[in-house]
Amino acid sequence: MAPATITRRRLLKTGAAAVGLAALETAPWRPRAAEPAKQPAAAAGTFLLGGDLPVRRMGFGAMRITGPGIWGEPVDPAEARKLLCRAVELGVDLIDTADAYGPEVSERLIQEALHPYPKGLVIATKGGLTRPAQERWDHDGRPAHLRQACEASLRRLRLERIDLYQLHAPDPKVPLADSMGELARLQREGKIRHVGVSNFGVDELGLARGIVKVVSVQNRYNVGDRRSDDVLRVCAADGIAFLPWAPLAGRERESSRSRSVDALAKVARSRGMSETQAALIWLLARSPLILPIPGTSSIPHLEENVAAAALRFTAEELKQIG
Repeated sequence: MAPATITRRRLLKTGAAAVGLAALETAPWRPRAAEPAKQPAAAAGTFLLGGDLPVRRMGFGAMRITGPGIWGEPVDPAEARKLLCRAVELGVDLIDTADAYGPEVSERLIQEALHPYPKGLVIATKGGLTRPAQERWDHDGRPAHLRQACEASLRRLRLERIDLYQLHAPDPKVPLADSMGELARLQREGKIRHVGVSNFGVDELGLARGIVKVVSVQNRYNVGDRRSDDVLRVCAADGIAFLPWAPLAGRERESSRSRSVDALAKVARSRGMSETQAALIWLLARSPLILPIPGTSSIPHLEENVAAAALRFTAEELKQIG
């Protein structure tokens, strides 16, 4: 059976519809496209981003293919490129990155590994944060900067149009209307297909949507941190994709474990799966609008993450986790 594709109308009425995805094109030096049965990411189903762009719900976040601290070159650039190719082999067709990752390193590695891009592969990137030093993530939502950042990403990625361009975070020094207005202009010029936002609250999302059609929100969200539940409810009402960053909760999960995180770990042990897989399964079950984008620098870890797309919790297990 073809994976389920979610549109706003069908989400509100039936929750899903069946569609197929085109096979990935290949070049001799890139990974050959696997048969659908050998693409485990397909088991998560698909989401129709912006009403016209099908993407599988198990994506890949390309933040950690850079050096330590999301800074500079990776220890083994060739291995990073192999990891990106392996993600495509596994059926991942949504890769999320940002110009701030490296900075610029993640986008460049994606281009080196995957261009010319397989048919159907969506590269989502972000602008609006700068990295003057390893320990700094500075806001810059000025229209002139966003235009420069978007055009630089187009060049690095060797794209004529970015399928999903996201404002990395609101800049408290710049009116949000100015930042979103520039993304709307870039969209009208054909440099952006769809606009998304990241690290937004409900009020900010409402303001942004009054200026341009917003097709996705990327916020921190995981079993132990549900502060964006209100944003997720808005997304659910209007068919907006929700991309959770820090889907596995990381150090925060270990330093401050909630009852739900402990329950998830218990269920994972009982099922013989990793806690990482359990966290991703929970996200996929939480809402049909959620598109996890777990990141890693390890091919075995990537394969483990993508394998979670085919796993499900029972209703009782989900109740235990809460």
